[in-house]
Amino acid sequence: MLIAAALELAEEGGADAVSVREAARRAGVSPGAPFRHFPSRNDLMSAVAEEAQRRFRVSIAAAIAGTSADDPLARFRAYGMAYMRWAMTNPAHFEVISSGKYFSHDQSEALREDNDELIAMTEQLLMDALAQGQLRSSDLRVIKIAGRALVYGFARMKIDGHFPRWGVADAEADRMAEAIITLFVDGIAKPV
Repeated sequence: MLIAAALELAEEGGADAVSVREAARRAGVSPGAPFRHFPSRNDLMSAVAEEAQRRFRVSIAAAIAGTSADDPLARFRAYGMAYMRWAMTNPAHFEVISSGKYFSHDQSEALREDNDELIAMTEQLLMDALAQGQLRSSDLRVIKIAGRALVYGFARMKIDGHFPRWGVADAEADRMAEAIITLFVDGIAKPV
């Protein structure tokens, strides 16, 4: 209940609006009760980030499940689209899990492990695509970092309100996301 209340606070007022006391009030528990489980705001925000990350992973898993297991590049593309869509749809949750200012990523074993799994999944998809001859370059590290920068940067542009200055209307954000993912994947794919 407390984590759900904290997520609601983040959705309504951003991650800065989350406090242990306000989450307790929303959850209907005494102001001191949460401190037994979450001694500090940092501890509560770590738990909030873990729940947000779980939801993020569900979105990614669903997108990848809708693609052919025999096409790692299509799975990589689906992963990127799921990342951007989730971030744009859940900006407060994305802010919590992507920013280091609300809690210490290094102190959350669950988040560290989850992040390591996401990186490993990215690497595996790229290794599989290379093994199947789908990639024009064998520098998987560069592709991995470029892909991450692309989806993260696009999501941040949307969340931070940069699109209007770049001529992108909110209504076309999803189509633009698909277009840039397609451009990126086409750029790393070996011509058929």
